[in-house]
Amino acid sequence: MTLHESGEMYLESILVMQRGGARVRSVDLAEHMQFSKPSVSRAVGLLKNGGYITVDKDGTLFLTDLGREIAQKTYDRHTTLTDFFIALGVDPAVAVNDACKIEHCISDETFAALKQHIALQA
Repeated sequence: MTLHESGEMYLESILVMQRGGARVRSVDLAEHMQFSKPSVSRAVGLLKNGGYITVDKDGTLFLTDLGREIAQKTYDRHTTLTDFFIALGVDPAVAVNDACKIEHCISDETFAALKQHIALQA
């Protein structure tokens, strides 16, 4: 299963919520992402069938190793890009929004070069 931008967003959201100590269920994810419950239910089914998450008998969502890897990669891109844009003087709200768009389409090569550039500037 090819994971699209929306799938990456779901995985990243689950990761962020779990890091915050929350038990993540579909209803919690829908509230967090401000999506409808049916949309989240469908996405959860696709992520489960793709091997990115598991769901226990109580409905709690867990990232698989593959899901966690993708979520962490997406989250790293999001935070790095956000911080970079803010350092450039971009308004923080705009920086977060732009980072969220770019994190899904930037190549591994370009992102690695950007991280290297940031490290050299520090």
